[in-house]
Amino acid sequence: MNIPYGPLLIVEDVPNVRELLEVTLRFKGYAVISARNGQEALELLQKERPALIITDILMPKLDGFALVQRLRTDPKTRNIPVIFLSATYVTPEDKAFAMSLGAARFLEKPIDTEEFLLTIAELLTQGPPTLPNPLDERTFYAGYRERLENKLRYKNTQIARTERLLQTLPENQRPAFQALLEQALNDRAEIQAELDQIYKILEEYQGK
Repeated sequence: MNIPYGPLLIVEDVPNVRELLEVTLRFKGYAVISARNGQEALELLQKERPALIITDILMPKLDGFALVQRLRTDPKTRNIPVIFLSATYVTPEDKAFAMSLGAARFLEKPIDTEEFLLTIAELLTQGPPTLPNPLDERTFYAGYRERLENKLRYKNTQIARTERLLQTLPENQRPAFQALLEQALNDRAEIQAELDQIYKILEEYQGK
């Protein structure tokens, strides 16, 4: 397959998911570059001009929502189509916020490979996307705060359920659920850290 356009950029912090996406796309003949978070993606974009960006949302340093907001407010990257992939941000409100940022598509994990490849092929052949105007910074951060607060409530409920369950499980079943609990605690810490930053930014807007 001769590819007449730039590479596809994958932005994903989980190594095995990133590798699966890379292998899947390379097998179909696409050139692929990848980054572990939004900050790495922005650095790559200084040197590369991808035809399409495929990004997770929940990532350290700079997550998918913040990455796409940066892309949309920069004339050099504004028109690059973006596909969001997420297992965490999947409510209708999450998807509506993602699309308001200018995402071309939103796919849930675990990824349906056929749907994934079909979506990429459509976006690469349908010409320049029609995009909404970029959100102003204050509107973006207010919407982002709502999404994070919703996610934090969900994580707190998940953690409480897992902790209750661990007290009643037989010894041999506990390790798997203990690992789930530790992952959920890590996710909660990431979300809380992100929220703390958003609160500070919004306080600055209120002070203006």
